[in-house]
Formats: sequence, C-alpha cells, structure tokens
Amino acid sequence: MADARLTALRGLNEVFGQGGYSNLVLESLMRKNELTGQERAFCTALFYGVVERRITLDWVLGRYSRQPVEKLSPAVRDILRMAVYQLLYMPSIPERAAVNEAVEMAKAHKLSRAAGLVNAVLRNVDRRRGEPLAFADELEALSVQTSHPRALVERMVGLLGAEEAEAFLRADNEPVPTTIQTNTLKTTAKQLRASLEDEGVTVEPHPWLADCFTVSGTGDLEGLRAWREGWFTVQDAAAKLTALAAAPKAGSFVIDTCAAPGGKSFAMAMCMEGKGHILSCDMEEHKLRLMEAGAERLGIECMEVRLADGRVCDEALAEKADVVVCDVPCSGLGIIRKKPDIRYKDMASLAGLPAIQSAILDNASRYVRRGGTLVYSTCTVLPEENERVTDAFLRAHPDFTYDTFALPDPIGTVEGHITLWPQRHGTDGFYICRMTRKE
Repeated sequence: MADARLTALRGLNEVFGQGGYSNLVLESLMRKNELTGQERAFCTALFYGVVERRITLDWVLGRYSRQPVEKLSPAVRDILRMAVYQLLYMPSIPERAAVNEAVEMAKAHKLSRAAGLVNAVLRNVDRRRGEPLAFADELEALSVQTSHPRALVERMVGLLGAEEAEAFLRADNEPVPTTIQTNTLKTTAKQLRASLEDEGVTVEPHPWLADCFTVSGTGDLEGLRAWREGWFTVQDAAAKLTALAAAPKAGSFVIDTCAAPGGKSFAMAMCMEGKGHILSCDMEEHKLRLMEAGAERLGIECMEVRLADGRVCDEALAEKADVVVCDVPCSGLGIIRKKPDIRYKDMASLAGLPAIQSAILDNASRYVRRGGTLVYSTCTVLPEENERVTDAFLRAHPDFTYDTFALPDPIGTVEGHITLWPQRHGTDGFYICRMTRKE
C-alpha cells in the first residue's frame, strides 16, 4: 500500500497546505497515480480519516511528542497524522506496518533526520494509547473527541444544548449512505433496482422517499450500466426535499438561480414529467458544462443552462416564473459528514455570507409571478444564514408570505420553513423555506 499512502500524503499536503478541496484533490491524485481498486479504497479511507480527525490526531501528537505539533514541518506532521490515524482508527493495519511505513516515508522525503522523531513518537503513541485522557473542560473534550474546532463546538452547544450538540458533531463523523433517485423520465424504481442488483450493488428502498434508494458496493458509479443509461442520479434526501417543497407542476416555468451542480433542477424536471421549462443559472462557466452533461445523460430536454449572477436582475424575466429556487452559497456546515474539511472554516469568515444570500434572494423574488412560489434553501444549520435571512426578507417584502407545504413522513406538514438535522432526520443539515407571492 506504499503508493496509496504516498497518494494520501500528497493529498493532505494540498488540502492542509494549499487549501484544496478534499474531494477534488483526492480523485485527481488517485487517477494520476493509477491506484487499483484495493489501493483506492485504502487511500480514500486514510485520507478522509485524517482530514476528519485532524484535531484529535494533533491533540494526541501534542501529548506524546516533545516537539510542538505546530513546529513540525508540514510533511512530517502529515506523516505522523497518517500513522496515528492507522494506530487509533484502522485496527486491520498491523502496528508495525503503520510505524515502519511512516519512518520509510520520512526517509523517502529526504527527512532522514526526522525519521528518528517519527519512530519515537509513534512508538510512544502505540505504547500509551490506552491511558485515560484528561481535558481542560467539557468543551475541549467535545472538540477533541469529535474533531471539531472549539469555536464550532461552542456555536453548536449554544444552538442545541450540550447533549444534542454532541449528537450532531458525532453524526458528522459517521459514514454516509449513498442515496440515489430514480430517473422517472426513463425508467421505474423496480427496473432500476433490478439492474443495479444484477451488477452486484446492494440496494435498499429509502425509508421514506418514493423512488429513492440507498446503495452500497457500487464501485465506480460511472461504470454501472444504469448510470450510463441515465436511470438514476445521486442526491441526498434533503436536496430532493427541496424539489418537493418547490412542487413545480408539468408545464411550469422554473428558474433555479444557483443551480450547479444541477441536482435540484434534475429533480424538479422529474416532478414536472419533463414538461415545461427550467432555466438553470450559475456564475461559473465550467459548471454549466457539467449541468449540460448531466441533463443529457438523464434525458432532460426541458432544461436550459445560462451564465448569470444571482444578484443581478434580468428584467426580461421579471414576474415571469411560476417557481424560483434559491439554493444560495453558504457555510456548508450541514454537509460536514460528506466534506469533512468544511469543519475547519474560520467562523469569523462566515460573517459576510448573509448579505450575499439576502442579495440573491431579493433579486430572485423579482422573477416570481403573482401567486408564484419562491423557495430559499441552504446546506447549513446556522440561523443567521437561514430563518434570519428569510424573516428579514419578508419584513422588507410584504407582498410575500411564508407558505405551508407538505413533505413525506416522518417530517409531514411544514409551516413555511424547516431546518433538517442529521441527528434528527438522517439527512444532510439543510434549511428549506417556501414563500408565495400574493395575487
């Protein structure tokens, strides 16, 4: 697994040292280094495990290393993080292999002088890892044990209370089942399931979403016949619920103002039976090509993609849309379980997001016809990005009001807006708000 470890190390350097996005960095490196299926699985588990558990790993290193973690070179620090992760969280890896490979990696990176340090620290960790841990206070304990920055822990405890905050933070570290939606424009749920099972995929009906499944054992999704045929799309339940809240009818004119990567537009096209028109906008041109490719694979012909800034009004569209959806840029704190590096965002850097979100929502409202629907959504759980934005919008726009809508049980009737939580609903953390413009 030397190539897998080396690939993971390079990926960690790009994420921690250069600010790369974990999912994009890892996939690019694994393809470049031509990892096999087993190597890819090990590399993925190790890489994401270190990203997810960085705070825990650094705390352990700080406890068992004579040299402060922050004074270690980036390469040595990541080599140690990888090895400690294997010692603590990968019981199938022999201790000797984890330690020896780390020492060899240090030597290979011309860090011979550090190899002795790496060996000594890891032997110390291995020998003393059963000792009881002592923390300064309960917040530090929760931060270290769940590997979340203290500022985020304090924020969640303030929102939820200590007990439920811990449940939320621990949910961020749990494996996430892959949820797929049947493309009802091309096939049926029954046919999709049969096709997937024929290729060895484990398929379970989603417990409360029609035409959706959780799947495992897929391998490379794009290698499946059902994927090539466009019979399904990957989409978390929360994102699907946004399309159900929008509830566009066949023949509707829909504007999706921040549409990339296109999942909600695809789901709404299925709600509309492929009839009507969906204008899917984004301000990054390369994302338009991705949406076009997705729509083509799924056989969606009612969708048009357009380069547009959600804050800038196109007067030609004023009061023309039956439904407008704003899935705005946000802190992403509801999807940490899928993108673990999000947890390390500086909380202070998020302060400017509500102004951007409000500007997009304000502009999007201009496109809604009288009696039409406006949906605002985020993949975060922070009130300042969610209900505070929509409450302020309604105070400034008396011609709009919250609109009651129905979602599948166990959620049921929603009085205008709802925040979904992984520890409560088993979905991504997500905010969905439906408003209507008065006639």
